[in-house]
Amino acid sequence: MTRKIVVNGGVLERHVARYCSYLDEQHYSSNTQQSYARCVVHFGHWMTRRQIQLVSINEQVVEKFINSHLSSCDCRFPVRRRAYDNKAALRHLLDVLRIDGVISQFERPRNAIDREVFCFDSYMDRICGLAHNTRYQRRQIVGRFLRTQFRTGPIGMKRITPKAVRRFVLASPRKYSAGTIHVIRGSVASYLRFRALAGDHVQHLLGSLPSVANWRLATVPEVLSDREIGQLLQSFKRLKDSPKRAYAMARCLVDLGLRASEVAHLQLDDIDWNAGTVRLVANKSRRADILPLPADICVAIADYIRSERPQSANRAVFVRHVAPYDKPILPGVVRRVIREAYQRCGWSRTRVHILRHTVASRLLQAGTPLKEIADVLRHRSLDTSMIYTKVDLRRLSAVALPWPGRSI
Repeated sequence: MTRKIVVNGGVLERHVARYCSYLDEQHYSSNTQQSYARCVVHFGHWMTRRQIQLVSINEQVVEKFINSHLSSCDCRFPVRRRAYDNKAALRHLLDVLRIDGVISQFERPRNAIDREVFCFDSYMDRICGLAHNTRYQRRQIVGRFLRTQFRTGPIGMKRITPKAVRRFVLASPRKYSAGTIHVIRGSVASYLRFRALAGDHVQHLLGSLPSVANWRLATVPEVLSDREIGQLLQSFKRLKDSPKRAYAMARCLVDLGLRASEVAHLQLDDIDWNAGTVRLVANKSRRADILPLPADICVAIADYIRSERPQSANRAVFVRHVAPYDKPILPGVVRRVIREAYQRCGWSRTRVHILRHTVASRLLQAGTPLKEIADVLRHRSLDTSMIYTKVDLRRLSAVALPWPGRSI
């Protein structure tokens, strides 16, 4: 039930009631609604004093309010001064105003660098077809690269020197691994190709990118034993909050080798209960894949849906268990659940991808051909799956030559 807010909200006054209705629809408690509404009213009064127009509200205005006003705020009670509360409340305010068409649907780029990164992201999405996580990673790296060259702009490719490119890629060889430096190099190369497509002469910059010593298949993937897998799955019985959801997500990772993002994006309509299959659409390869759904996963998901999943109009399998309920979880929730399970087992491991490696290793040890393993893991190239041959010690020992000097 929405609690009535009886305070004047300044320039936002006529939007406060709509804001509270929105929070109520998202199943926020009345106390949270009251707290967030006070943040909005406080923000509205600050805007009124600053003579900021309603249509001008965006992330930058909110950031200015939190950073410049809250730190020295002497407004009278009942305002909320905690930055965390205000950030959450005003993020919802922007959503409401955009839904209602009061402000622009998109965050305005702050400067020339932001505009350039936005265009680069469109290129990666529409031309290269890269996945969201890859684009996010490259946006961060390229944004940092451009800020080291131009601060806030304007951008002029003629001002970038080959020495500056090499210096950025190799800035912290002790801090980053060879693999990370390789990612940085690839991100800068992708941006330079984007500029070449726009007509800039950047061939000399592409040629100056340093090569990184990162030998293919040099490492052995870490995997869990059958005993450790059992220990991991048993640890969810000790979980107090949302144990069935966590267990069902873990089974998707352990039995099917799904990525965390694929688990988070799984939809109810993707599961064919009669055929015992699951359709993966929101995956890294951007193609639809149909995989058999093991019985253990079916039982775990069905148990979660019947016993623990909150009432929600959202078609995602795994939804939030705190307000707002009608939204799917994010991939970070899946990763956190597994890391916490590692901690309950007393392990120092942190990488969720270990479970994907484990699935490949178990399939290989069961005699599954490498091509089928690549299909299950949805690798574009068979070469990507070759690294798992290193963990098949039984077969490797059969073809290994005796060490020189070893006693027979």
